[in-house]
Amino acid sequence: MEVSPISTNFRHNEQIRISPVFLIDETGNKVGSTSTSEALRRAREAGLDLVEVAPDARPPVCKILDYGKWRYQQQKKDDKSRASSRAGQLKELKFRTVKIGDHDLMIKINHAREFLKEGNKVQFTLQFRGREMAHQELGREIFNKVKKELWPVSKVERDAKMEGRRMTLVLQPDHKPAGAKPPVQGGSAPAANRGSFNSGSSLNIPQRPAAAAPGAPAAPAAAPQPAGAAR
Repeated sequence: MEVSPISTNFRHNEQIRISPVFLIDETGNKVGSTSTSEALRRAREAGLDLVEVAPDARPPVCKILDYGKWRYQQQKKDDKSRASSRAGQLKELKFRTVKIGDHDLMIKINHAREFLKEGNKVQFTLQFRGREMAHQELGREIFNKVKKELWPVSKVERDAKMEGRRMTLVLQPDHKPAGAKPPVQGGSAPAANRGSFNSGSSLNIPQRPAAAAPGAPAAPAAAPQPAGAAR
């Protein structure tokens, strides 16, 4: 005979009005059909409670147990079940520009860390605006920092990838043992090609030389070297 699903609102002791009941004693033995008064007497002799654990059965199933302890255990099962139903989702965190400050970046990383600890995957989406498209290495630097900070609780499911004007990175939960060391990261972009992405800064994008004003004298051409001159 099956017991009803988890609940903390089942009738117990004098709240049980119907008789007879199908009794299960404190050791788990099925006593069978018993008058409610007899079931209560046996529960009191054992120093425990009579709890109606399957009210929809006919006769209803009652069990002798510690009601307070049973309620606590049922609540823990409920909480664990709800937590499991929330886990396994894909959470998305968005960066609106590569010019994100360290403080804002760490806030995003901390949110991601909590999602990963709960068993969720996390997708980071970085939006490139205007001339930022010419400096995709800035996005990869941001994502390298994200991977480094979250390495203890994650692993890469899909590495940094451009999709139109967006770069995405997907991490999945992977809790490393204490003392584990992250792999060596590859080298970053050369300093000459790297732009600044701190909050409020502008991209170091080379500009074309300004055209000469109309009517201005042209710059003198370089004098030709005589034949046979030393190079």
